[in-house]
Amino acid sequence: MFESTGGRYVIDLLKEWKVQHIYGMPGDSINELMEELRTEDDIRFIQIRHEETGALAASAYSKLTGHIGVCLSIAGPGAVHLQNGLYDAMKDKTPVLALVGQVTTSSVGTDDFQELKLESMFEDVSVFNRRVQTAEQLPDMLNQAIRAAYAEKGPAVLVVSDDLFSTKIKREKALTSSEYSKPNIRAAEEDLRDAAKLLQAAKKPVILAGKGADGAVPEVLKFAEKLKAPLIASLPSKGMIPDDHPHNLGQLGQLGTKPASEAMKEADLIVLAGTSYPYREYLPDDAPAVQIDIDPRVIGKYYPSTVGIVGELGPALTWLTQNLDEKDEGFLHTYIEKRKEWHLQLQADIDKETAMLQPQQVLGEIQHIMEKDAVVSLDVGSITIWTARYLKLSKQKMVISAWLGTMGCALPGAIAAKLAYPDKQVIAIVGDGGFSMGMQDFVTAVKYDLPMIVVVFNNQKLQLIEDEQKQAGNKPTNVDLANIDFASFADACGGQGFTAKTRAELKEALAKAKDSRKPVVIDAYVEDISSI
Repeated sequence: MFESTGGRYVIDLLKEWKVQHIYGMPGDSINELMEELRTEDDIRFIQIRHEETGALAASAYSKLTGHIGVCLSIAGPGAVHLQNGLYDAMKDKTPVLALVGQVTTSSVGTDDFQELKLESMFEDVSVFNRRVQTAEQLPDMLNQAIRAAYAEKGPAVLVVSDDLFSTKIKREKALTSSEYSKPNIRAAEEDLRDAAKLLQAAKKPVILAGKGADGAVPEVLKFAEKLKAPLIASLPSKGMIPDDHPHNLGQLGQLGTKPASEAMKEADLIVLAGTSYPYREYLPDDAPAVQIDIDPRVIGKYYPSTVGIVGELGPALTWLTQNLDEKDEGFLHTYIEKRKEWHLQLQADIDKETAMLQPQQVLGEIQHIMEKDAVVSLDVGSITIWTARYLKLSKQKMVISAWLGTMGCALPGAIAAKLAYPDKQVIAIVGDGGFSMGMQDFVTAVKYDLPMIVVVFNNQKLQLIEDEQKQAGNKPTNVDLANIDFASFADACGGQGFTAKTRAELKEALAKAKDSRKPVVIDAYVEDISSI
């Protein structure tokens, strides 16, 4: 018979699930678990300054690595702060575990200090959501939670009163295990044959690839080359689908390229490869579609699919590639030429000299110092549009809050990236609005010695919101931001800060940042020009 505390069971099981670190902040409803973590060497506790940062970092870590991200909070206010990051994980379909404290077991239901109905609060943001009633349940419910997070690709929430972590448990045998078997989903050959007929008949096919291409990029590229089709990448797959591949026309939509938009509107067949792209206005009016996804619920969800193929992308595309005859490349050749012209135009925008720094010029300079295996953590706003267009990624990784689109995600993403890949260069690209939402956790990067480059595009306004207000025919209102000296802030945190108002200053700052062994903030003052 084995006896241990509930908290020790949690730690041991997390190690079996290969969890290496937890983001959180100590407090009175998780202190017993913190005591177990205090004596643990194999799981690193990352003390963040705001629980939202912890949840966003856990989500980013999961997106980057495929492993579950773990965050921890107290009951009440700490639990509330987790919500934004968990919604990010839910919307971007990535596994995260949230261990949430609760008032003592004997006090639950008495409206005690900081008590909230946590199960109700987390119901909409989880694929698994349970409160542990007894210490004996804790190990098995933890296994269930993590397995559900992996299987359903979303957040699992386990609410635990702190006294259960210190309660001794006697167990003769385990009821569950820390094993997860990933299903191999293979497409039906009938569906593949129906798709092949459409593909063979198409004269102007276009492929739109999404984050489902992760792990299947070689197959996507071989398929595009055999089909002689232009390739468009959804934003979450930027970097995954190399920007320098000659078929790649870039992104689609508000942040996309002109060639991608034109090719999509001209297409007589679209292939939705691992994406459920939601912006119907950027897709053809009535072209037939082949959609490939492992989730049958998204087939035809945003565009009327003619043939739906439920299965893993790589094997499905391999079958289609092998069963396609050679295609005419006239349509592809047209858009390869348009792609060349577009890139020349973008480069001219980067190279032009202006009195004040412009966003595309900053991205051009970042391009020069960015390493081949760097990780880019991108924030949300006009900065997203500039980066999608002007920053070229080939073998680099990129992480972003894609479907929730929450500002303030870049710094947590950079923290997660450096913990996941300590030997890789990490660059956060963020606007002044997004950075100031959670900039207190820059000191977390300093505390844990996580060298990174944070480039803040500072124009003292919410540029994208202003642009959208103008597009709606409204007068811009409440978009101006009070300026912050972000470089001085970085210095005050123990990192390094540089101010750049000219191209020469920016080049010098980036060169120093690249060689620095500290977290760095570059406060880049940019002209407030429209991005849409």
